[in-house]
Amino acid sequence: MRTRKLGRSKLEVSAIGLGCMGMSFSYGPSKDKREMTALLHAAVERGVTFFDTAEVYGPCTNEELVGEALAPFKGKVVIATKFGFDVSGPDNRPGAASLNSRPEHIKQAVEGSLQRLRVETIDLYYQHRVDPAVPIEDVAGAVKELIQAGKVKHFGMSEPGAQTLRRAHAVQPVTVLQNEYSLWTRTVETNGILQACEELGIGLVPYSPLGKGFLTGAMNENTQLGSADFRSTLPRFQPEAMKANQPLVDLLGAIAGKKNATPAQIALAWLLAQKPWVVPIPGTTKLSRLDENIGAATVELTPWDLAEIEQAAARIHIEGERYAPRQLAMVGREAAPASNPINTGKTP
Repeated sequence: MRTRKLGRSKLEVSAIGLGCMGMSFSYGPSKDKREMTALLHAAVERGVTFFDTAEVYGPCTNEELVGEALAPFKGKVVIATKFGFDVSGPDNRPGAASLNSRPEHIKQAVEGSLQRLRVETIDLYYQHRVDPAVPIEDVAGAVKELIQAGKVKHFGMSEPGAQTLRRAHAVQPVTVLQNEYSLWTRTVETNGILQACEELGIGLVPYSPLGKGFLTGAMNENTQLGSADFRSTLPRFQPEAMKANQPLVDLLGAIAGKKNATPAQIALAWLLAQKPWVVPIPGTTKLSRLDENIGAATVELTPWDLAEIEQAAARIHIEGERYAPRQLAMVGREAAPASNPINTGKTP
């Protein structure tokens, strides 16, 4: 497995990471723990060193799974987790649980994540979503203190507005940004996020790089999603939208045929070709899909391939929003004005 450095930091990880959410959250019933542990071990054996989880996945159960499974590989893998939701209530799903990035809550949340992940220091700690009620300077300041205390190594953010990202970076350098990015979700190219990452030396970790499974070609307008699968609530996964978006999958299939690859591998290879500091984290619960995703790191797309994909994709209109309204309202947010215009990175 090839490796990549995330931005200008010294954080080096496998070119393809593994998103662990679906092993215990959001894509239907929780999967068998022994099977998922075996899958995580298989990923390490194949050279994957970058694993992604979050406090709210479960809640907490995904961190426990990842922490227990990867305990034998301590120091050899990079585990990223996230804070920013209040998981104390009965409904803890992202989009339903309330946001909470108050400094005192962050410092409480990190202790739980450290315990569940079975580590002394969290490699990468993301703010899961911007809390518009809390100045980002206070959030970055709280994480800065955790870094100084040795509880966190790197600060990350997920789906912030571009100005909020810049404000956070001024207090505590942001190592990694995690945003949805794929051939059917390209917002980072036009909203200032990709530009900010380039300027500030921030690595970009695309989540849902396979369009939550749609870009693999394994789904179509006749696919039936269970009520426990959160995709059933998303506009892009309604039958009419999947039918309208099929040309994008057909495009990937056509390129894949020329490259002796699969549509999923082309979708991931396209992301890898965008910037040398982009590291996608496709999720899976199947060994065959893990092998397929890892194989994307060896697929070489020429400038002519990329131009062909770009020209064809430009003619395809993507139907449907990527999230339901409440979830969509949480992305691209700007934080509250700074509580102290001359912020030193110290929290109250």
